[in-house]
Amino acid sequence: MVHGELQNIKSDLIEKMDSFYDYVVPAGQLITVELAEKMLAVTEVLGREVAVYLNRQGKVVQVSVGDNATVDLPEIRQRTSNNRLSGIRCVHTHPSSDTRLSAPDLSSLRSMRFDVMAALGLKDGKIYGSMAFLSGELTETGSYALQGTNELPLKQLNKFDLVQLVVAINRELGRNQLIETEERPEKAILAGVAFSGLNNKWQWDPEESLKELKGLTETAGAEIVGTIMQKKDKPDNAYFLGKGKVDEIAMAAQNLEADLLIIDDEISPSQQRNLEAATGLRVIDRTALILDIFAQRARSSAGKLQVELAQLKYNLPRIGGQGLVLSRLGGGIGTRGPGETKLELDRRKIHGRIHDLEEQLDKLKKQRKLHRSQRKESRIPTAALVGYTNAGKSTLLNALSNTADVLVEDKLFATLDPTTRIVELNEPDEKNSQQLLLTDTVGFIQKLPHTLVNAFEATLEETVEADLLIHVVDASNENYELQIKAVMEVLKEIQADDKPSIFVFNKVDKMMDTGGVGTPLEMTDEMREHMAHRMLQDREGVVISAKSQNGLSELRAEIRKFFSQSRLHLTLCIPYSDGAMVTKLHEVAIINKTDYNGEGTLLEVEIPSSDSAPFMKYVVND
Repeated sequence: MVHGELQNIKSDLIEKMDSFYDYVVPAGQLITVELAEKMLAVTEVLGREVAVYLNRQGKVVQVSVGDNATVDLPEIRQRTSNNRLSGIRCVHTHPSSDTRLSAPDLSSLRSMRFDVMAALGLKDGKIYGSMAFLSGELTETGSYALQGTNELPLKQLNKFDLVQLVVAINRELGRNQLIETEERPEKAILAGVAFSGLNNKWQWDPEESLKELKGLTETAGAEIVGTIMQKKDKPDNAYFLGKGKVDEIAMAAQNLEADLLIIDDEISPSQQRNLEAATGLRVIDRTALILDIFAQRARSSAGKLQVELAQLKYNLPRIGGQGLVLSRLGGGIGTRGPGETKLELDRRKIHGRIHDLEEQLDKLKKQRKLHRSQRKESRIPTAALVGYTNAGKSTLLNALSNTADVLVEDKLFATLDPTTRIVELNEPDEKNSQQLLLTDTVGFIQKLPHTLVNAFEATLEETVEADLLIHVVDASNENYELQIKAVMEVLKEIQADDKPSIFVFNKVDKMMDTGGVGTPLEMTDEMREHMAHRMLQDREGVVISAKSQNGLSELRAEIRKFFSQSRLHLTLCIPYSDGAMVTKLHEVAIINKTDYNGEGTLLEVEIPSSDSAPFMKYVVND
């Protein structure tokens, strides 16, 4: 059906325009020469504009005819998202040979959010044209700026890759959302792949992994409108998902008005670009999603620097295409333009920024090292809370330190920046107070990107330098063994897997819940012993509820036991000729008493067993 001003138009011309629906334009191409010729032939007879509206698959979805200035806008359902293009491009004819886009053309481009607006005309028997598109950058007035081409032969217009153009614009639109759209969360489709056999390297149940992805997506602030799971032997090289499943997602995105596709794995830059081109959605993977959450959660200057570094390293290989300037038409002489130059400039800027961030983080590492040396001088033992995200580390830190100033939320990655508090290990009625410096660290997660591990090296050093690791486990999660394994893999990566550890199985109060009928059951000593036997499996640790503070006394006792067993109480006599050893002893031990005799310096000390070897020859037999 042809739309627009059809009065006084002969039926044979209407039939010719109706035949335009039979044409299919190759993906990424503006329009075929044959269809352009047919449109211009009708325009020459009528003296009016003729427009075709094409979707990203190259199919004509509407044909319209107007006067010599405008044509009807398409009667199709437009997307309501302000951070996405409509998925439709408009190509129309100008009765005159002037193909410059008019003010109504540009207004329609903005209001309808077309992928591209193009005008065609005849000049000396040849087809010329110009086109414009949203740049994705906001102007001072709050509207999106426009970019475009000068008048060019149709052959050159068709050399522009519209697929890459649309992907680049959608990315910019996503980064620069209008203020009024920030109130509406992005609508996301989640997609996971269940790999068979040896290809399932994570060993997680795919449905459980997708469930965790839902939690991450909700934490990031997106609305989940659909989930898709596919079984495959191995990832598809081009799309990661199968082509049929990609087509299914593209159709679902139209019906659900989705903005975003989130893949439950890390995908390559080429797979990301191919998925964006095929679905018309902005595509991110699990890594980008975690980075987004980290960016929201970072509060300290160190945390912000580390997040920015991780994001830059992640995005660097994903900068591709010809840039929004689109001046590069080919690879030959005379066709080079600033598009690729802009791309290389962007890369140099990112490399420079990465270098600056790494230098700043090196300074922070030195500052942290100084703080740690000062803490060591205080001779107070140190411990670090490690564990899977949302295992209850922050709640435990608050409970042990008798404070409530560390953020606690039932969300993934609620805590990002490390926090250190002094913990009294003795019970209130006990004398000889023993203290501990306890640090809450960032939570780990399965498929944690190496980019993040490297970027957060400064923060994770708190884990490496601690005397003891307190490994907090969510006992109420049926996958707690896999979560333990995921944490151990990260500890191995930062070379902290051989550190002495105490396992703390937390959230047993959830396991004692009666399912909403009555009040939760109280845990007896017999129940605790049974749970500890089943969960610990020869691992040193306790079963607790940090929320109700059930079992904290046993945990404090375990920590005291560790430090009492790991420290030796010695009486040393160091000859005056080995005076340098006294200085070294002060660096690693607590000196309780110092005296002098004719043979040397007498010292009563508490020293970690790991540091005692050089001093054992000075031990005095009482």
